[in-house]
Formats: sequence, structure tokens, C-alpha cells
Amino acid sequence: MTARVYRKTMKIGLCGFGVVGQGVWKHLNQRRRELDKRLGVSLEIARIAVRDPAKERKLPLPRKLVTTDPFSIAVDPEIPIVCELMGGTDVAREITLTALRAGKIVVTANKALLSEFGPEIFEAARTGGGHILFEASVGGGIPIIKALREGLVANRFRLIYGILNGTCNYILTRMENEDLNYTDVLADAKRLGYAEADESLDVDGWDSAHKASILAFLAHGTWVRLEDIGVDGIRRISPSDFAFARSFGLRIKLLSVIARNFESNDLSVSVRPMLLPERLVLANVNEVYNGICVAGDVVGTTLYIGRGAGQDATASAVIGDLADAALVLLGGKSPLLPDDAPSIVSGEEDRLRITLPENQESRFYLRLTVKDASGVLARVSASMASNRVSIASVLQSESDLPDCASLILTTHRTNEKAIQDTANDLKAMSVVVEDPVLLQIAEFED
Repeated sequence: MTARVYRKTMKIGLCGFGVVGQGVWKHLNQRRRELDKRLGVSLEIARIAVRDPAKERKLPLPRKLVTTDPFSIAVDPEIPIVCELMGGTDVAREITLTALRAGKIVVTANKALLSEFGPEIFEAARTGGGHILFEASVGGGIPIIKALREGLVANRFRLIYGILNGTCNYILTRMENEDLNYTDVLADAKRLGYAEADESLDVDGWDSAHKASILAFLAHGTWVRLEDIGVDGIRRISPSDFAFARSFGLRIKLLSVIARNFESNDLSVSVRPMLLPERLVLANVNEVYNGICVAGDVVGTTLYIGRGAGQDATASAVIGDLADAALVLLGGKSPLLPDDAPSIVSGEEDRLRITLPENQESRFYLRLTVKDASGVLARVSASMASNRVSIASVLQSESDLPDCASLILTTHRTNEKAIQDTANDLKAMSVVVEDPVLLQIAEFED
């Protein structure tokens, strides 16, 4: 039998040859024959742009393909697919816009770029006739973008929530399982390569916020600005919080929540550590894994779990987009854009409103470190009553600080503005010696 001859070769320009870029190069080469057979076209990396060709890398650079000018890839008419894996939002933005305006397909894993410049990027794709594919920007190897854009296209989404940052999930898992404090686990995470030297983007919730804004766009056709997302991180979670959670059958996870009220046409997006009932599948997603729950009005709730980061998981998603790009160039269907969906209304009176999560109602957990003196609980209770926050339970234990006690309170259902006002009032009290730790108690259903 004669070997099949492939008549088409799709040339790819790779901008960036870091961890993910090397993974894409490695797996494309290892699986070339299988991919060629499945696609009926050969994917070929024709040029690689790097800042420093002399930099030491785990995989050797193919020198004959190297350039230090990524714009030469963006404008080359012989390269129809541009794979942007540079990171950052300056040069990456210009490369992406240049390629899209030239009618090319851009594949990216850059969630910050999409979150901050999404409207401009999609407009460039429309006007230039290009396409933007970004499966690897959220959830690593989990095909959540394709699920929302294609598999669940018949649905409207009341609620999407999940674990979108593997670094935070790793830290929280270790803290819970080994009774360790945040600082020690963070140091381990950096040593093992799970956390960056500057961990703030991950642990303060901003990486998750970037990803949540992308999911909100896919589900609801509108971009939510970072300043309109309620964001809190995990720095102040302590072993005592896990001890409380464990005793009540709860787990602590950093969750991104995208909630749509179709009656009022409001949309809210938040990122914060939350207490989850341990019976939920998502509460048992641990280590560097991500998990995303999607509640559709037709399909019901679907759940997606997998590695949320790392070379192989991210490269898998990027190569999936490269394959889709090749199929588009062969005359296949173009990727659906969320704002083409009929559920997105344009009338001024019906326009989707972005609201802060402060009006959402829930139960809350509040931990206070207070001076060990008489009358403290009465003052705390009076402050909560003045903000119309009702106490459901109170636990008191010793604090690591001398002459102090730890108060753990849970509330009945209240809105977030009321509990935030309460926390601010308590913070100002002379008897409260550390900033309050506030966690929402989740009331999701699998």
C-alpha cells in the first residue's frame, strides 16, 4: 500500500519558546504522523521568534528557524497561523493585532491579554477577517472553551463556578492535608515550580479573575472589566480556618463565580476563597488540578476536571487550537463568536448589566483575632446587629498571639455589602487586633 501524500502543509509561526512553546514543538513532532492522518494536512512550525537565541533551554532551539523579530511572523503571507506564547500584554498585543488585521488565525494561551484587550482583539479579528483561538487560556488542558462555544451552544448559563488556578489549589490542599501554614507551603510551591517568584498574580486572585472574564465573555457575550470583579486571595487563610471547615464537613477552595440573573438581566463575577460542602465533587478537586461546573438551562450541570497548568496540559490545548485553525483554512466552519448568539440582546432597555457581587445573598464565615477581655463578644455582636447581620454560631479558642483569643462566627443569609460593612466596622475596633478573615459559605448544588 502506498503512503498517503498530503497535498497541503499549514505553516505555523511560533512566537515564544518558553515552557509552553517547547511543549508545543515537542508534541507536534512526536505526534506528527497521527495528526497528519486525522487532519489530512501537515502542521509545520516554519519559524520561531525568541528574544534571546543564546538563552539556555531544556529543548535545543532549531537554529535554522529562529528569528528575533516576531513581527516578521505576523506579517509574513506564507505563515497563516500565528501561535502567540510570549506572555505579557505589550508586544504580545501588537503581534496579535497585526496578525489578525492581516487576516491570520492567532492561537494564544495568554489570559491576561484577552481579559484586558478582548474587545480590541475581537474587533481586529472581525475587521481583518482573522480568527482568535484561545483554548489554553483557561483551564490548561480542560476543553472548557470548546464546551462553551460549541458543545453547549443550545444553553443559557445561570451559573459557572470553579477552581481556575492550580497554584492556589495546590497551596490550599497542602495546608489542609498537612496542617501547614501558608508561608511554608508557598515556599515549597516555588521550589517545585508551581508558583512564580512573584506569586501575587496567583495567590491574590488576579490570574483567576482574568480567566473568569474570558468565561463570562464566552457564556454571555460581554467583557467584564477587572475593576468590576470582586477579587480576594488566599494569603490570610490559616490552619485554624481548615480546622473549622473540617469539623463541619467543609473544604476551602479559591473559586471563581459567574452568576447571571435572567429576570433582572444582571451579571456578577467574583473570585474568592469559599467554604464548600465536602460532598460536592468540586470540593474534592485537589493539588494542581482545576475543576469547572457549568449550569446550563438545557443540559443541566456539567463538570470539567483536569490539569489546569503545566507544559503538557497547556500544549495539548494549544495543539487542539492549531488543528482547528488548519481545518478553518481548509474551508471548515469558523469558530462561533459569543456575541453572535441570539441570547445576547442589543436593546438599551434590555442590555446586560454588570453588577458587583455585593447584592448576592449567602451565609458567611468570619474569623476575628481579638483581645482576651470581657465584653468583646458583646461589642462584636452589637456591630453585626447594627449592620443587620444575624449570627448563626460562635466558637472561641486560643490565639497564637499573647493575651488574645480567636472568635469564629457564622452568619445566617445576608448580602455581601452588609457583611463587608460589618468586617470594616470590626476592623476599626481597638479590641480587634488583626484584619478579619471573611469567607463565603457556598450553597451550590452538583
